[in-house]
Amino acid sequence: MTDPASAHADTFARDHLPPADQWPVLEFTTELLQYPERLNAAVELIDRPTAAHGADRPALRTPDGEVWTYGDLRLRSDQIAQVLTEDLGLVPGNRVLLRSPNNPWAVAAWLGVLKAGGIVVSTMAALRARELAPIVAKTRPVVALVDHRYLDEVLAVRDAAAPGLVVVPHGGDADGDLCGRAGRKPGRFAAVDTAAADVALFGPTSGTTGVPKITVHFHRDVLSIDNTFGRHTLRLRPDDLVACTAPFAFTFGLGMLVVFTLRAGACAFLTEATTPVQLAELVAEHGVTVLATAPTAYQQIVKSGAVQRLSGLRRAVSAGEHIPLALWERLREELGLEVIDGIGATELLHIFISADGADIRPGATGRPVAGYRATVLGPDGEEAEPGVPGRLGVIGPVGCRYLDDERQANYVLNGWNVTGDTFVRDEDGYFWYQARSDDMIVSSGYNIAGPEVEAAVVTHPDVAETAVVGAPDPARGSVVCAFVVLREGVAGDAAKAREIQDYVKRLIAPYKYPRDVRFVDALPRNPSGKLQHFKLRRIVREQAADETAKDQTAKDQTAEDRA
Repeated sequence: MTDPASAHADTFARDHLPPADQWPVLEFTTELLQYPERLNAAVELIDRPTAAHGADRPALRTPDGEVWTYGDLRLRSDQIAQVLTEDLGLVPGNRVLLRSPNNPWAVAAWLGVLKAGGIVVSTMAALRARELAPIVAKTRPVVALVDHRYLDEVLAVRDAAAPGLVVVPHGGDADGDLCGRAGRKPGRFAAVDTAAADVALFGPTSGTTGVPKITVHFHRDVLSIDNTFGRHTLRLRPDDLVACTAPFAFTFGLGMLVVFTLRAGACAFLTEATTPVQLAELVAEHGVTVLATAPTAYQQIVKSGAVQRLSGLRRAVSAGEHIPLALWERLREELGLEVIDGIGATELLHIFISADGADIRPGATGRPVAGYRATVLGPDGEEAEPGVPGRLGVIGPVGCRYLDDERQANYVLNGWNVTGDTFVRDEDGYFWYQARSDDMIVSSGYNIAGPEVEAAVVTHPDVAETAVVGAPDPARGSVVCAFVVLREGVAGDAAKAREIQDYVKRLIAPYKYPRDVRFVDALPRNPSGKLQHFKLRRIVREQAADETAKDQTAKDQTAEDRA
C-alpha cells in the first residue's frame, strides 16, 4: 500500500497499515484542516514558530531553572537529525524508539526524528523490559534514543531480542552520548520533504486492557489535533506557561506540551515526576497559567488544602478520566476556574469532545470539537436517539489505524471510531459520560455506571482514592465492589466500610451503593496515570473462582462423607 508520493524509502509502516476498507471515515471539514500534499510536522512545530515569534522566545522551562529558547530547540532538533542521518544511517521511514521522562532533550529528539523523516516510537520511561519487548518486536526500531538514567531496560530488550538495535543515551557523560554528538554538528539541516500522509508517529496504547496496540499517525494528524481542539477550544496565548503531568508518550501530554504549546509560540513547563501537591506548589512558584492533568490529581490537590496554589491559572484541562461534577464545581467555587473537560483516545491522538467557557454544561463532557462529529451507537451499530445510552462513535480528520493488528475491526464500525465508552447525547448535542463500556455493572437487573459510584465514594472525607468494578455474585449476577485508599491515619475496618456505604446511599440511589468495600494501600495505574480497572476485575474474578472451587470441594467432601 505504498503511496507514490511518500518520502519513505523504508516502507515498513505503510506495508503494515490495515486494509483501506477497515479504516474509519476521515473528514477535513474546516479551513484549518486543508493540508498541502507535502508536509513535515516538525517544521510546522518549531521552524515556523521560531520565525514568527523570534529565536529568543522561551520554549521550554524546567523546575531547576533551565530554559531553552525557540532558537535552542530548533538548533538541537536539527543537530539530532544530523546525528541520525549522518552518523547512524537513518533513512526516511525508519523507526526511532524514544524513552525519556519529560525534559528538553526528549522534545528535541522527537522533533529531530520527524525532521529526518523517521517515525517516532513513543514509550514511557516507566515501562519495564517485559512491556517494552512487544513494542520493539512489533515496530522494529533501528535506533533508540534513551535518557541515560533509563538505559537498562532497553539494553535488556536489545540483548534478548533485538541485536541490531542501536541504543544511544542522552543526558549523561558516556562516550557517544547524543548531547555530545549533537554539539559537534553545525545544526543546519533541511528537513525531509515528507508527504502529509507519511507516517510520523507510532503510539502504543496506554494499556487499559493490558495488551497495548500500536496506533499509527501521519504528519497531518499531528497538526490536526491543534487545528481542532488546540485552536478552537484550548486557545493558548504566546505568553502562556503550560504544565501537564502526562508523559509525551501519552498523546495527551504530547499535545499539551509540544504540539499546542509550540504552535502557539508559548512555553512548556516540563516536570519529570511530581506528586499532585508538589505540582500545585510548582504552579504557584513558577507562574504556570495553563495546567492539564487527570481528575485524580485535582482531587488530591483539593483534599490536601493546596487548591489556592492554583489561583494563578488561566486555563485548566482535565482528561484521562471523566471529572466528577462535585470536583468541577468545587474548583469553580474555590478559584472561579471552569475546568475544560474532554475525552480523547490514543487512536485519535487527542481530545475530540469538549467545551470551554460559556459552552460548558456542568456534568457533560461537551460537544464535538470543530472538525469532528459524534454519535451514540446502539447494540446493532445504528445511531441511537437522544437520551438513549450507547457506545460513542466519532469521525474527524484523524482516526484509528492499528499497526498489523486484527483488533482494528473491533474499533471501527461503519466508518465510526468506536471508543469503548458509554455516553448519552441530549437534545442539544451535549454528550454525557456514563462509563467505559466494560465498567457498566449489571446487578439484579440494574445498570450501574462504575464512575458514578466512584464519584460518590471519593467525596467521603476519609477517602483519598477509589476505583469501582463489578464483582461476580451468585444471587445478583454482580455487585458493586469499591477498592478504597483511605487518607493517611484512617483505619480501614468493617465500621469504616459501613460508614462509607451509608454515606453513598445518601448521595445516589441506594441500589448503587458498594456492597463490597475493600481497603487497599494503592490502586493499580499504568505509567500514564490511568486507573487499570481490568486488574481489579481480574482480582475479583479470581477470588470468586477460588471461592466457588472451595465451595465445590466442600460439597464433594460432604457427599463423600454421606456415602
